[in-house]
Amino acid sequence: MSHSAQLELLHGQGSHTDPIACIEDLSADQAAKSIAGFPHSIAQLVFHMNYWMDYELRRIRGQRPPYPQHSAESFPASPFAVDEEQWNRLKKNFATLLSDFTELAKSTPEELNRQIESAHPGDTNLAGTLETVIWQMVAHNSYHTGQVVVIRRAQDVWPPPTGSDAW
Repeated sequence: MSHSAQLELLHGQGSHTDPIACIEDLSADQAAKSIAGFPHSIAQLVFHMNYWMDYELRRIRGQRPPYPQHSAESFPASPFAVDEEQWNRLKKNFATLLSDFTELAKSTPEELNRQIESAHPGDTNLAGTLETVIWQMVAHNSYHTGQVVVIRRAQDVWPPPTGSDAW
């Protein structure tokens, strides 16, 4: 796929929902609200997406961040209460990290083919090119953005004011 496809999918286009639009209008109370049958709140999902985008950016920069032993370590404790200031920081961090990946998606073909080392011994699943890591983040964020949409629908706060598919 092309660079433009990565850019479109990072920020949503067509039926692929814009992840920033999915969270920007929510209050801290809405973001932290737990819904029966859902393991995480929207705030927890945003924390989790931020965790992995930050993790991958550090790997891309040649750092070796510690890999969590369990998926639960990439989520905040439950329940996860956030006030407006904390929620705004989570949203700002999300937008900044997404912007960092957007800039990476604009890299030269040579840079996109650069090998990114695994951050911990024995894990060959995380090795690959910069382009592979970007696609991994696109898929990861898309999956969790879909969860955000479902939770918003359960709270009857969908679609966001900027619009999105609601049929």
